Amino acid sequence: MLTILAAGSVFFPGLFLLSKQCLKSIPALRWSEGDAVIVSARLVSSVQAVMASSAGYIIASSCEDIIEDQHWLTSTYIMFAVPYFVYDIYAMFMCYWYKLRVKGHEEASAAPQHMSSALTSYLRREFLMVLHHVVMVTVCFPVSVFWRQGKGDYFQGIMFMAELSTPSVCLGKILIQYKQQHTLLHKVNGALMLITFFICRVLLFPYLYYVYGRYASIPFHMVPFTVPWHCNLGAALLMAPQLYWFSLICRGALRLFTGSSRSQRPRPPTAAPKEQQTDGSALPQPANGYSTRSTEPELATH
Repeated sequence: MLTILAAGSVFFPGLFLLSKQCLKSIPALRWSEGDAVIVSARLVSSVQAVMASSAGYIIASSCEDIIEDQHWLTSTYIMFAVPYFVYDIYAMFMCYWYKLRVKGHEEASAAPQHMSSALTSYLRREFLMVLHHVVMVTVCFPVSVFWRQGKGDYFQGIMFMAELSTPSVCLGKILIQYKQQHTLLHKVNGALMLITFFICRVLLFPYLYYVYGRYASIPFHMVPFTVPWHCNLGAALLMAPQLYWFSLICRGALRLFTGSSRSQRPRPPTAAPKEQQTDGSALPQPANGYSTRSTEPELATH
């Protein structure tokens, strides 16, 4: 158990540091520290998502009895992935910190000047995501490894597959970060994000209730009244933030597909940035791809 935990504790931060160093040192890239941190964090999240989804598919496809059948990969991957959620809290904060430091970003003028104030601002803004990660470590981990007593590996595998939506979420964040909302890739990825998030996260628990209803030979609408109350409570608490994040994705998709033509209209000459009017020289375009004004928020978190 400790060996697997140690492996996860080394793998995810190590992959982050390796990716960041490569992005900074490869001659063809030479990215700044902030750019390398942001993209590396998204890369690690996507790698973890692919690993979790693959493990989930292997587990679910090998369980004929959805309650009694077991697979060694279930507890093993849970132990391996727990350090990821601890690491990711730090990685998300570093992304937030460097995003505020980037010249020309819409929030740069209000950026906290000290790490402590930035941490407070980060916890306030990303409270739900941080809480989600803390619950995964302090509640879901012991429940999945110890409380289940080896039962329901199929359900655990299906829940791993919820991560299938994460790579498209991460790619969407990167494209927005570097002002690529006008590209075909962003539109295709947005549609893919909407579909995968809805299937893998919003429909997750209704599907699990449906599968259990078939297994127990009871109608779907009777499943919530048949399973233990704590199962319903856990499902509700896990599903609530998914619905909230899905609503954000829908709002972002609506802005993307209905407001793109409006956002691409050329600005009139009188709409020049205030800094340009003041000193007579245009602000240089930052090398990291930011424009001087951001008009579209991130669609969702991962």
